Amino acid sequence: MANTKSSKKDLRRTAKKRASNLSTRSALKTYVKKVRTTSAAGDPTAVKSALVAAVSALDKAAQRGIIHKNQAARRKSRIAKAANKAAKAAA
Repeated sequence: MANTKSSKKDLRRTAKKRASNLSTRSALKTYVKKVRTTSAAGDPTAVKSALVAAVSALDKAAQRGIIHKNQAARRKSRIAKAANKAAKAAA
């Protein structure tokens, strides 16, 4: 257990930051899931708006260090691929 005041404060700070990061990671999964479900439904405008929101959220999370930049790039690539596949199927 922490002994000094500063280390106790660090523990409080990291606990708060961890909760925030977990919340953001969960939200990212939701954004990606929305892209996949809308692409399966086949509505091109909904897919595009969901894709834009997901890409923006992934970029912000990578910039803030919540996820690694390569992981963000991989996820963006996969959802873009799914969105393009849905767009071709609709056309």
